[in-house]
Amino acid sequence: MCGIFGIVTLRSGGLSEPDEMACRLRDLMAHRGPDGAGLWRDGSALLAHRRLAVLDPSDAGAQPMSSADGRWVVVYSGELYNDASLRRELARRGALFRTSCDTETLVEALSAWGESAVDRLRGMYAFGAYDRAEHRLLLARDPLGIKPLYWWRGSSAGAPVVIFASEVRPIVEHPAVERRPDLAVVGSYLTTIRTTLGERTLFEGVRTLTPGQRLVVDLSGDRLAVRASDWWAGRAAWAAPPDAAEAVARAVEDSVSIHLRSDVPLCALLSGGLDSTIIAREAMGRAGSLRTFCAGTPGGVGEDLVHAEVAAMALGTRHASVVVDRESFHAGWGGLVERYGLPLSTPNEVAIHAVAGAIREAGCVVTLSGEGADELFAGYEGPVRAAIEFEAREKGEERGWAERAARFQVESNAWVPPALKERVLNPVAAAAAEGDSLLFEHYRAEFEALSGGRENRVQAHLAFHRRVNLAGLLLRLDQATMAASVEGRTPLADQDLCLLAESLPLGEKFRAAGEGFETKSALRRAFASRLSPAVVTRPKASFPLPFQGWLGDAAGAIAQSGWARDLFTPGLLGAIQSDAGRVWQLAWPVLNLARWGRRWWG
Repeated sequence: MCGIFGIVTLRSGGLSEPDEMACRLRDLMAHRGPDGAGLWRDGSALLAHRRLAVLDPSDAGAQPMSSADGRWVVVYSGELYNDASLRRELARRGALFRTSCDTETLVEALSAWGESAVDRLRGMYAFGAYDRAEHRLLLARDPLGIKPLYWWRGSSAGAPVVIFASEVRPIVEHPAVERRPDLAVVGSYLTTIRTTLGERTLFEGVRTLTPGQRLVVDLSGDRLAVRASDWWAGRAAWAAPPDAAEAVARAVEDSVSIHLRSDVPLCALLSGGLDSTIIAREAMGRAGSLRTFCAGTPGGVGEDLVHAEVAAMALGTRHASVVVDRESFHAGWGGLVERYGLPLSTPNEVAIHAVAGAIREAGCVVTLSGEGADELFAGYEGPVRAAIEFEAREKGEERGWAERAARFQVESNAWVPPALKERVLNPVAAAAAEGDSLLFEHYRAEFEALSGGRENRVQAHLAFHRRVNLAGLLLRLDQATMAASVEGRTPLADQDLCLLAESLPLGEKFRAAGEGFETKSALRRAFASRLSPAVVTRPKASFPLPFQGWLGDAAGAIAQSGWARDLFTPGLLGAIQSDAGRVWQLAWPVLNLARWGRRWWG
């Protein structure tokens, strides 16, 4: 896990950016890589890297790294979980390895198979690879979006350039980039509390690679050509297994096992719920010992601290609890917005960051986390019930279904409902934000893509949650852990496990009988005999905090942000300043945007 940065240009005299500038921008991500830094440049391309050493921490694993034949140079963030099998295959082709670092596996795979090497990878990754022979830059992001990758296309020193990075700050702090908010995405953030809308980000012109996407930037001609492709396109569906619970158990065991590979101390997040306890149990059984960590507020929502201690005692892990109080919540919130230059998504991002800080202080560098199971196995009772009821009302109507499904998803899951936007945004900002039209169109396109080949349309809603919601949760984990120089791994957000989950019939994902409703049915049955009934049946929780009562302390951010006063209506700002806790669902995204706007525009 690391921080990557790069620039390519068509300028005839090569890059105009001096090394000092490149290093300054790279080092804005020093928290992502405190163990080393590297820089490589060759005429029209520059690659830079901050290293968090997890595999082969020796200098031999330093980046940027070149292939043995010198053709490819790569900067890479992530972990390849099929590293061993790839190495064996490459060795049979004659590759000689000098490190045990998976970066070398990646660069030699590119040397052997070119761009198609990406289709062979299993893991979490974001990388930039420069092909010196063809003068092309390849950017790629893993299929579930565990690792982030941003890019910008524009002009520097009078020539076309592409800049990419693990975070937005190195891009928007480049002198060629004019920082402007994308008000359509600002409007979308108010609805979804996600900092991206498809490929678009909160900064105008700055794009994110979507999960599974790869870009090829061709520098060989007289114009800069960008070509995109998608890991998911044409991906064959798996056949449903005869015994879903057994297949899920085997797949989870396999995923946890391959996620344990590390040359530095590894631990796990443990809330005492189903997903994190499954991971901790399987990791403990394979590693022999395990440290676990939880964050929360004593007496707070969900009582994660108590449930986690009970689970840790049953599993025999060495457990630590991290208390997040009012003061530490605000310090963590402000610090994360400042460091990443983006608003937060969910309030528990602060709790995850707090526990990541404790993990690093305890000497651990890698942590396992339970993200992914809810999106893969239908873990959210409310949205699943709502989708069932919506499709019952639809009665199989085909015409216009994708548009109606998109509108349903926007309106039923909104933090700030579309109908309130005109009372939230001032007229100029509301017009620039275009209402939620772009969000509706993005959702409609997703449902169009998901409309065929499924047992029924409820399956399409579940797939939508995975495609649209999961990447935001994984970005939350990445930001919160990497801000503390900790690598977060997600055994339940694994591409093979995802393909298995999507093959399961609805009855293996949830079961409804009268007033009863069971989510994640196959996953619960897979581990029912290995965990206590209290864990197997515990409702969903994820380091919840009683943040609503704390929001008033941040209301001063509005008064300090001229940008926020220009964006929002006086009535809304007055309501938040007088009683933020009462209108918390409005206050959380608005206060985040106020802090973000003050960070960049005052």
